[in-house]
This record gives sequence, C-alpha cells and structure tokens, in this order.
Amino acid sequence: MSNKYDFASVEPKWQKYWEEHGSFRASEDHTKPKFYALVEFPYPSGHGMHVGHIKAYSGLEVVSRKRRMQGYNVLFPIGFDAYGLPTENTAIKTGVHPRKVTDDNIVKFTGQLKRVGFSFDWSRVIDTTDEKYYKWTQWIFLKMFEKGLAFRDKTLVNYCPSCKVVLSNEDSQGGKCDICHSEIVQKTKEVWYLRITEYADKLLQGLEEVDYLPNVKLQQQNWIGKSTGAFVNFAVKEHADEKLRIYTTRPDTLYGVTFMVIAPEHPIIQKYRDSIANIAELDAYKTECAKKSEFERTQLVKDKTGVKIDGLTGINPVTGKEIPIYISDYVMMGYGTGAIMAVPAHDTRDYDFAKKFGIDIIEVIKGGDISKEAYTGDGEMVNSGILNGITNKKDAIAKMLEVLAEKGCGEKGVQYKMKDWAFNRQRYWGEPIPIVYCPKCGMVPVPYDQLPLRLPPVENFEPGKDGESPLAKIESFVNCKCPKCGAAARRETDTMPQWAGSSWYFLRYCDPHNDKEFASQEALKYWMPVDWYNGGMEHVTRHMIYSRFWHKFLYDLDLVPTSEPYAKRTAQGLILGPDGEKMSKSRGNVVDPNDVVDVYGADVLRLYVLFMGDYEKAAPWSDSSVKGCKRFVDRIWALQDKVTDSDSYSDALRSKMHKTIKKVSEDIESMKFNTAIAAMMTLLNDIYDAGSITRKEFRDLLVLLYPFAPHVSEELYQLIGCEGVLSEQEWVTYDEALCVDDMIEIVVQINGKVKTKMNIPADAEKEAVLEQAAADTKIMEATAGKTIIKQIYVPKKLVNFVVK
Repeated sequence: MSNKYDFASVEPKWQKYWEEHGSFRASEDHTKPKFYALVEFPYPSGHGMHVGHIKAYSGLEVVSRKRRMQGYNVLFPIGFDAYGLPTENTAIKTGVHPRKVTDDNIVKFTGQLKRVGFSFDWSRVIDTTDEKYYKWTQWIFLKMFEKGLAFRDKTLVNYCPSCKVVLSNEDSQGGKCDICHSEIVQKTKEVWYLRITEYADKLLQGLEEVDYLPNVKLQQQNWIGKSTGAFVNFAVKEHADEKLRIYTTRPDTLYGVTFMVIAPEHPIIQKYRDSIANIAELDAYKTECAKKSEFERTQLVKDKTGVKIDGLTGINPVTGKEIPIYISDYVMMGYGTGAIMAVPAHDTRDYDFAKKFGIDIIEVIKGGDISKEAYTGDGEMVNSGILNGITNKKDAIAKMLEVLAEKGCGEKGVQYKMKDWAFNRQRYWGEPIPIVYCPKCGMVPVPYDQLPLRLPPVENFEPGKDGESPLAKIESFVNCKCPKCGAAARRETDTMPQWAGSSWYFLRYCDPHNDKEFASQEALKYWMPVDWYNGGMEHVTRHMIYSRFWHKFLYDLDLVPTSEPYAKRTAQGLILGPDGEKMSKSRGNVVDPNDVVDVYGADVLRLYVLFMGDYEKAAPWSDSSVKGCKRFVDRIWALQDKVTDSDSYSDALRSKMHKTIKKVSEDIESMKFNTAIAAMMTLLNDIYDAGSITRKEFRDLLVLLYPFAPHVSEELYQLIGCEGVLSEQEWVTYDEALCVDDMIEIVVQINGKVKTKMNIPADAEKEAVLEQAAADTKIMEATAGKTIIKQIYVPKKLVNFVVK
C-alpha cells in the first residue's frame, strides 16, 4: 500500500465515478422519505468563486451526504442566478455580449464546484437567464398583474447616475448603489411595483410556522416593521374641505402637537400653489431635496432644514389650536402619508426642528426636563385634557382612540416599514416585462401562449438618456400589435430586477425540465417545502422576504402545496481574508479555492472551511491551519498500514468509537462541524495510541469522515477491502449505553437570572461548556439581537452570559 495520499489522481477518479454513476441524482421514486437541501445559488461573476462560496455550500453538502446514507431520497441542487448589473457592466466595458459573459462564467463556476467534489444533482441545473426558465418568471408576473399585485405608479425613485438605473430601497441602502457604490439621487419616475405590502401580515404570521435562526426571524420582523397606531385627519384653516392625514403610533400625545411637517413633494402644495405666498421658496427647497438620497434625507443626525408654508395652516383636532405647517426633507412621500404631526417635547427630531424654528414645545408626558431635551420615556399624562393623570401608555392610547372616533377625525390603524417592491430596471440584461401599451386598451398582458417574451439581440448595452432602457432603442422590439384589439402598440422596455429569478428558483428545482408548467403538482407535493435552506445573513431580508412573498402568492392560487417555502433556515459566517478583513478583490485578500486544491487537494479544503471555527461565525483564513488539516488527512491515509483483519470493535476502542459516532452524528445536525472534525481527530490520536485499528473500526471511521472528505474516504474504503462503494453504504449507529460519561447538571443564566439547565460531562472543558450553553434554544432566543459582552463559567455549577 502507498504511504502517500496522491490527491491529484484519487480525487478526479472518484468525481468521475460519481458523475458516471449518477450517484447524487435525486430519484423519481416518491415512495422514499425525501430530504430537500437548498443553498443560495451563486451569481456567476467573472472573478470566479472564492472560498466563502465553498463554506456556504459545505454545510448542507455534509448533511446531504449523511442523509443519503440514512436512506433518504435527497434533492441537493445547484443553479445560477445570472441576470443583473454586474454582468451587464462587464459587457459594456468589454464589448462582449452578456450571454457569452454569463455562459463563460457558468463554465468557470461549474468547474470549480465539481473540482471540490460537491454532491449536487447536476442533472437539475437551472440558469435564470435561460428562456425556458424565465418563461415561468414572466408567467408568475402576469398572474400577479391579473390579481392587481403588479402595478405602475409615479413616485420618487432612487436613481444611480453611474449605473444609469433605478434602484429599490433595498438595493441602495445607506444612500449608495449596491453595485457601484455611487451616491444615489432622487428622481420622479413612473415605475412598476409588486404589492408586497398586501402580504405583510401573512409574512409575519408565517414566521411562527418555521424553524429559522432567532436572528433571521428578528431581521425579517424588523424589515416588515409592523406598527399599530392611528390615522388622524388635521383640518386646513384656509380650505374648509381639505384634510391632512397623518399616521402616528402615539395618538396619546396629540395635545402636544405644535406643528406639522409634510414632504416637499406633497400634492397639497401643487393643489393650492396659487394661494401660497412663498411658493417660489418652496419650489427652490424641493429642487434642493431632489439632489439628496433617501438615506441623506432620513438620517437622524443632521442639521434640520425646512420652510414654513405661508398660506396653509393646520388645526390640532383635539385642541382646536392653529399650528404652522412646514416642508422638510426628512419627511418622504413614500413613507406613511407624506405628512407627520410633530410633538417636539417627546421626539428628538421634532425637538431639534422646533428649537431651530422657534416653535412652541408643550410637555404632555411628565418625566424629563424639556428645557434641555426631548423626553422620550413613559410617565404621567399632563396638559392633555381628559388624559391627565393616566400613567399607562396603553390606557392613554385607548382613550384617545375613543376621542378621535367621537370627533370623527381619526381611527385605529396599522402601518408597515416595508414598502411595495419597485420591480423594474432600465437595463438590458434582465427578464423583459411582458406588457404591451395600447392607445385603446391601455396596459395589456402578453398572452400566456406567447411566452417567453424573448430578450432581443442588441449590440449597444448602454442605457439611454435619463436611464432609459437599451430596449427602447430597438424598434423591432418596441413596435408591436395589441394582443387584444390588434392596433399598433408598443412594448414595455424595462426589465425585471435580478431578484425576480431567485424568488421562485427552489420550485423549479423540483421539476426543472417541465415545459408545460413551472413544476408539476406531483413533484411539488413530494419535494416541498425545502427541508433545510442555508445561506448568508445578507439575504435573510431581501431575497428571503421576496421569495416567501412569491411562494405565498402561488399558494393562494393553489399552485404550491405549502404556505411557506423553507421549513428551516440557517446561515454561515464569512471567511475573512488572512488579514482579518472581509475578502474583496480591491484588498487583494481573496483566496481562490483552485489555488488551495492545487496544493492540498479538495478534501483538505473541505475539511478546513468547516474546521476553522463556529460555522455561523466569521473566521479569518489561516494557511498554517490548512496544513493542520493536511496532516490529519495524511495520518488517516497512513492508517491502512495498521489495519487488523477483524470485523468487530476492539476492547481498547469500543467505547471511544461509539462516543465518536454519537458526537459526529449529532454535531452534523447542529452544524457544529468543527467539533465533529475535532472528535475524529481525537479518535485518530486514540487509534495511534492503541497501535492498531480493526477493519470494522476503520470502515466506520471512514463512514464518519466521508461527508467531510469523500475522496480519500472512498479510496481507503476500497483499499482495505470493503464491499461496494462507500457512498452507497448506510450511516453508522451507536449504542447509547457505551456513550455514557459521568454527567452533572448546571444552570445557565443571563445577567444573573436562571434561563435553563443542562447536563454536561463532569470533566468537560470550559470552552465546550460555554459552546453548549450558547447553543441552547432558550439561550439563543433570549440573546437574539443582543450583544454578549462577557461569558462566566463557574466549574460544575453555572454559566452566566452578561448581555446588553
């Protein structure tokens, strides 16, 4: 037997075997128990993959290989999310068509993934830019159009002057373009929307049905941002029939309202511009606001600016007092009603504004010193008429709601931070929106039997003036006949955003070659929901909320069998560069997986990305630690010289084998891959201490190692004379009685208060105890969204997490 593991010949050998034998193809036998594991499909950029991609896919790669050995029919698919700006910008720079750029990148990514030995079902690969795929993206859009969920409206939009494209709020966070990081400006434009707000409550309620990390649920709840309060109508003194409608979560503070602020773009200004004395000043201010991004306008820490409207005066509905109305950039038409009531005594932003403009500040909640700053806490109601003396906020709000109802000037209401989804881009490389504009019939959908509406060939990908789509220049595409009346008409020239294709891709994997429907009901009923979805934390709001929305819409049409697409969602931490910073091409700290495979082989790379730390946390790349994993593989390889011809466990290793099987089996399920590998490393030391290993022990160790390092495991399984191939064997089991250590019970506290109890081995190390405590469900829920600033372990007694 060879003393040296030659990964360069072994790894391609087994990758070829798995491909030729279809080892990882999901079976059409729907009588078997199923397991659907999903990873976020990659965007195939020209830079190729980095090791962060490998970590992202490795978690469920290990779980999927284990599930197959446990007898499940496993669907573990991969595809490419290939529309969008990065590819188009590359095409503009190089003159190479986006189709070719995409195809070349997909070939590159596929080669990298196969070289690492991922057990994807390569027979189900999807590409969102393939017309057989985007036909169904367009089909779902038309269903939404039919139901009134896809609509057009004129609004202020986030426009990137560099990319020449309109961006959603989600794609321009922090006032910068997600793609090129240029500053965003505001433009008024008519755009397509998807009415995702109609599904806000369903999206919130659905979070109670799923197994997501607590932080994932919290981020989605915050993104949707449901609040309860009241809509209140303020009369306008100069126009008896006019009302300014506002929304507030604190109607109990209405007695403290001393002014109002409306968005510079509010339609009431245009409506009464002839009677507003300082209209020129308002127009000039509005023009200045248009140069600012939404982020700049709404950030809290900035100088307050505004203009008082000379000609419109509000009336406080509960006091009857006249109050001034201002325009200011921090109020946006897209948020709420575009108008707010200001209670400067109890809101920091209103306080700063009132101080600057010399507006009255009236205390209505006792508890602070409003001569110095706004008081934002709770307390006794004062200067508030019938609310005086009430100390409970809920009681005060309930009483005020009664008053508003009696006066007929307001009612209880609900609002959401989430806004309708801006669903179009003025670019070429995206799904054409299948709508025709007819001068007689208005907006007419392209008939379903004419889908897909194909993206036409084009030589110039540059957007036109004012961000007009390149498609607008192609007369043969634009000019068409109305599908309804046959009159001359024109096509929509905007395309869908990149998020469109990823909003339903998990459904297509169930039945990717179906040309009659997006997936058959039989396939969907068997495979859905996704049993386990893993991805990055950066996608738990945008992509996940969008895709849950599309899925729930299809569920309401009886086209999918489950109300939620993903039963479980976990996340991996970033791999940082060797310098401890986030990997980026500009920093020069990106690690290419091909470089690692060239030197150490795929199995070492696979082991290292899972051994480098807690899977859910960020960790820096370390070349020296990679070498440690290489030594581990070499020591496993060398065991073939220590095998005895016995098909049972030896007395020396029996208990340790059972404990390791239990540990690795459980750690895979809880994504503690680093400690699973550490357990195998410990067992390996025990084997070397024992001096020999039975064939049965070696075989079972290889089963445990196989999901992590499948190539070397398959090869050694053959070399020690076992029957068949390892990938077709059953997962190993353990005897609980042989796994028992001396156990003790300890309590786990947060800030000194007992939250739960747990059992630990009497000789457990501090780090292992802290790790077990932090992973407890009750502790994870209690610390979600909080920062653990200290971890205390009193041996054999307690763990206390200090959080803020």
